[in-house]
Amino acid sequence: MDARLDLFGNQYAAKILKHIAAVSKVLSDSTLPPATQELVKLRASQINGCGFCTDMHTKDAMAAGETTVRLNLVAAWREATVFTDAERAALELAEQGTRIADAAGGVTDEAWANAVKHYDEDQLAALVFAIALINTFNRVNVMVQMPAGDYQPGMFG
Repeated sequence: MDARLDLFGNQYAAKILKHIAAVSKVLSDSTLPPATQELVKLRASQINGCGFCTDMHTKDAMAAGETTVRLNLVAAWREATVFTDAERAALELAEQGTRIADAAGGVTDEAWANAVKHYDEDQLAALVFAIALINTFNRVNVMVQMPAGDYQPGMFG
């Protein structure tokens, strides 16, 4: 299976991806815990049906030491006992931020207040932009039907 558009071979697409990747680097250098970043990226990717990003962030999380139990339970985080309260707050924000079009009010005040309990302003900024960025990647990859399964941790940097 080939993607509809070669995002890396097309000069225009590659130029855009270079700038988006720069944002990703800023986020990875933030004080938002790396495990939280990967869990949020994975959950949004699951919701959006992005196989490429689901594959990528599962493998990146495992390479960083994440457990298979936690990764397998991300989609059912509400019932799982393996996530911290802070991670739960981030996952809730990720779900609501990803499903904005499905909810008339967008992100609820309750979800935001819960996130504020666990993260400082810089971490909240990183969390908001991480959610927005993964949604961007998801939408691009779903539109071009980027094949999933061949990602190797670290292959993009």
